[in-house]
Amino acid sequence: MNRKWWKEAVVYQIYPRSFMDSNGDGIGDLQGIISKLDYIKSLGVNVVWLNPIYSSPNDDNGYDVSDYRNIMKDFGTMADFDELLKGLHKRGIKLVMDLVVNHSSDEHEWFKQSRSSRTNPYRDYYHWWNAERGKPTPRYSLFDVNHDAWRYDSLTNAYYLHYFSRKQPDLNWENPKLRKEVYNMMKFWADKGIDGFRLDAFQFAAKDITWPKFPDGYEKNFSKYYAIGPHLHDYLKEMNKEVLSKYNVMSVAEGAGNSMKDAHNLVDADRNELNMAYAFDGVDIAKQGGYSLLHFKQVFSKWDSAFAQKGWLSIFLANHDQARMVSRFGNDGPDFRDASSKMLTTFIMTMRGTPYYYNGDELGMTNAGFDKIEDYRDVATLNEYKHQQNIGGDMKAYMKRIAFECRDNGRTPFQWNSTDNAGFTTGTPWIGVNRNYKTINEAAEDKDPNSILNYFRKMVQLRRQNLVLVYGKYTLIDKSNPDVYAYTRQLNGKKLLVLLNFKSTSASVKLSYDLEKAKVLICNYPQDSKDGTLKPYEAVVYEL
Repeated sequence: MNRKWWKEAVVYQIYPRSFMDSNGDGIGDLQGIISKLDYIKSLGVNVVWLNPIYSSPNDDNGYDVSDYRNIMKDFGTMADFDELLKGLHKRGIKLVMDLVVNHSSDEHEWFKQSRSSRTNPYRDYYHWWNAERGKPTPRYSLFDVNHDAWRYDSLTNAYYLHYFSRKQPDLNWENPKLRKEVYNMMKFWADKGIDGFRLDAFQFAAKDITWPKFPDGYEKNFSKYYAIGPHLHDYLKEMNKEVLSKYNVMSVAEGAGNSMKDAHNLVDADRNELNMAYAFDGVDIAKQGGYSLLHFKQVFSKWDSAFAQKGWLSIFLANHDQARMVSRFGNDGPDFRDASSKMLTTFIMTMRGTPYYYNGDELGMTNAGFDKIEDYRDVATLNEYKHQQNIGGDMKAYMKRIAFECRDNGRTPFQWNSTDNAGFTTGTPWIGVNRNYKTINEAAEDKDPNSILNYFRKMVQLRRQNLVLVYGKYTLIDKSNPDVYAYTRQLNGKKLLVLLNFKSTSASVKLSYDLEKAKVLICNYPQDSKDGTLKPYEAVVYEL
């Protein structure tokens, strides 16, 4: 058992724009987070991952950085950041920041210089294709209205590459000067005392400079062609040597490549690259119309098995790029939201790997219920809406799809109380507040000992007090059961049994254990049944 603080951490993700507004401008900010530090401490979590707060024109909610060493004015000042970091550390909580270096903003000084002339020293900080060579080989953009990743720029008669929005030009990692700039910027934040980096979209950072033509339809699985490009591991080894190895920081990659081999190459300790990966196979299961628990079990069991001896993973069901956890994986109706939220929390906190938990899910916050395109703010959603209009797409079907899966579902303001705007702001919120805030809010749940919030706190403590839930061997039970996810965790003679009913009806599980002799550590119902029969969305953890 190779103990590390980041393996034993419980990570709480804060989306700063939507967490708490301190000055009434409708946008969450650093002082807002500072005002809620005691709440964060009360959760029992010991790491906060903060979405980007750097200077940005905000085309993609801060993932378009115009100055990596400054704070976005909407969020406050560097003095506010220093106060936040100090306040977290005082409470025994570490801070992990997003590192957004696959691309920058087109308003970054590097890009302004780069596009000014072909001979500018910053020209090779980005990927350019001179127009006299003809049109570049097509590339798919995730966020562009036309999904064209090449943007023509008349100033130098050339195209620049952007895998995301046209205001997010991709950085050229083949340039050692660019890499040195990034490492110096990372040292700037590490010297301030932050505790880790989450590398946003970094699996796409290494581009194939030969620009091959990809097969028709490649955009349906663009990750296969974009991820883990040439020299990516060289860049990560260099980053580790220059920065990560010199500080006691954790590092996590967004994305884990296209295979278990890719994932291991990113995170195995003897490779000296990153600590863990954030793989999307699990969250990609949830689809409009439901998902198969058998598929869910197979995916999570496969990843656990692949990393049983070597490497480390993240466990999560939601983040800022996903709709709400209970709406996708549970049941957000009034009868089952409570039980299914608690059940999903139990799953995340009892699996091997570092759990990541998204702000608001501890209250059982649900999808937004938006029904007009004007309600949405997400650049990818708005541009895809225009694209569907342009190609004569089925707009009714598109609206139904985004109501279920759009990222904005997870970005509505945190529901603090039943006052106007859920107590998030005294002004007009940058995005609409979920209409159910009068019943689903922190103030109400904090007072209720049986609330989703207080269950989350108990689950966090259970994990932190039982190393078997961190490092213990995972064994799947009753594999072909379509309704119940059952498994054991075992370490140093201690064995826990986890039973999770993923259905809105009662279900049973085949067990070879005598539950009468087992000790109940936690259950999301007032009383568990000791015969292997589970109530709708029941979750129970036994010590055998």
